[in-house]
Amino acid sequence: MSAVVLRAVRREDLPLLTVDPAADPIDTFGLVASNALERAFNADGLLGYDRGTLVVEDDDGTVAGKVSWLPVPHGPNPPSHALNVGIRLRPGFRGRGLGGPAQALLADYLFDTTTFERLQAETDIGNIAEQRALEKAGFQREGIARHAQFRKGTWHDMVVYSRLRNDPKP
Repeated sequence: MSAVVLRAVRREDLPLLTVDPAADPIDTFGLVASNALERAFNADGLLGYDRGTLVVEDDDGTVAGKVSWLPVPHGPNPPSHALNVGIRLRPGFRGRGLGGPAQALLADYLFDTTTFERLQAETDIGNIAEQRALEKAGFQREGIARHAQFRKGTWHDMVVYSRLRNDPKP
């Protein structure tokens, strides 16, 4: 298993974390303002209680990508909200075993610093590598959300995973 570290985003990381759909069309969701990431960084450093982004560094300290989280409601009151977590590795860092450890570290960080009971993640039904990474990070497969994501002009089925605060650590 590859060693990874999570850390706060620094201004100099922003160009490395910006998605260029022409160079990496894997998760094209449409046009985004070219300064959207910088504006968000200026607002709060991309680090908040119920939403945020951390840098994933590989074992030699190179920025490999990012992990992020945002709230999702499962009811009207705040305790019914969960955190949806995600990862985006830069193309040259995919397939190196970084995803599982990074997502396990993110889960530990969020359970240590928030009161959320549930973390969840979704991935495209065809993304077998991410499904394996989530399972290595202690997430349990819950099922399929049919036509849950619109991307590149078509609907995609998503596999839903969760990890609860008291689930065993991987």
